[in-house]
Amino acid sequence: MRHGKKVNHLGRTSSHRKAMLSNMATSLILHKRINTTLAKAKALRGYVEPLITRAKDDSMHNRRMVYSYLMSKEAVTMLFREVSVKVANRPGGYTRILKTGYRQGDAAEMCIMELVDFNELLNTPKEAAPVRQAKTRRSRKKADSEATETGKE
Repeated sequence: MRHGKKVNHLGRTSSHRKAMLSNMATSLILHKRINTTLAKAKALRGYVEPLITRAKDDSMHNRRMVYSYLMSKEAVTMLFREVSVKVANRPGGYTRILKTGYRQGDAAEMCIMELVDFNELLNTPKEAAPVRQAKTRRSRKKADSEATETGKE
């Protein structure tokens, strides 16, 4: 039974886990996507999404709070300048986890974790393709007969 077990310890001490999640969150913010195991990605989601929510309101207090988690000036700057602007109207769910299979060595389930609004492949609006009539023999014969009637062959 898992009574009261909210945190996945990931087989690490508390200090190691905090440092690892801080480094992974910094990498995610700077690079917009990272490749990791599914368990770490799920733990990271609960770590980084409150930071992104806090970054929506740009104040000195929020910057200091986020810095206390990330410990990287570049990541804090990127979070408040670029990421918070793109997610300003999103009510949550800032990350996406895409499963990629299993790792060769230990069969750990691997995934790609990315910031949702920064994937250009999935965010491009789908343009409506022009409607083309099906080319069948019937339509070709009809077009050929019309061309011969008008003398254009």
